[in-house]
Amino acid sequence: MIEHAPVGIAIAQFSPTADVDANLTEIRQLAERAAERGAAVVVFPEYSSVFVDPMGPELVARAQPIDGEFVETIAGFAQDLGIHLVAGMAERRDTTRFSNTIVALSPQAELVATYRKQHLYDAFGQTESNFVVPGELTEPETFVAGGLRFGIQTCYDIRFPEVTRRIVDAGADVVLVPSEWVRGPLKEHHWRTLVTARAIENTVYVAGADHTPPIGVGNSLIVDPSGVQIAGIGIETDVAVAFASASHIADVRLSNPALALRRFRVVPNE
Repeated sequence: MIEHAPVGIAIAQFSPTADVDANLTEIRQLAERAAERGAAVVVFPEYSSVFVDPMGPELVARAQPIDGEFVETIAGFAQDLGIHLVAGMAERRDTTRFSNTIVALSPQAELVATYRKQHLYDAFGQTESNFVVPGELTEPETFVAGGLRFGIQTCYDIRFPEVTRRIVDAGADVVLVPSEWVRGPLKEHHWRTLVTARAIENTVYVAGADHTPPIGVGNSLIVDPSGVQIAGIGIETDVAVAFASASHIADVRLSNPALALRRFRVVPNE
């Protein structure tokens, strides 16, 4: 078995706006900062391409195809910096709705994985489904970096533990969670608790990247397979880097073989 060096994973936190070019500038600057700090994989928030509050026709109009300028540009960033870059985007579908999509680009500028949000944020007074098409329940797409396998999901999906479990069943060692975790009573507590729980119950690394306030809660974080936060950001625009290793996952699973001991499996509710 080949022993790989620990893999640097960065969470990049900022507040996307309606200005796609400004968002791309912010992404480039944060990606450079992360790469300088040793990151091989950098995860950005949900709606990194464009965000408008409140959600409505303007955001639909600013959605782009998956082979459009936004993805092409961040693919170039990934290639220039020699990193995997993961970010959320509004993907054009029709004139009334879009897909809330996560894309993963490789150091070769290749689109290596996509994820379309499966559980829409129709909660806490919000109705995302008015403008977003729910993702189909396809098999999880993953990619490999530095010997670790990465999976992706989105924001509100973290409240549904079976989503993460399916990704882990597909072989993921690290689950990346681009988010726009809307502020509200106890929401910071929910965010930290859910990210940590998904890491503990699946004995994997989980990295969640959020928007900064005033809309998001900030508090982007990386949690290791034993539930320890190993990197985090407060409420400012910044990046934080942690290093993940297969050997640590193996050590945790030796003492906590929860995946091996489970007696249930996940099936689609359709």
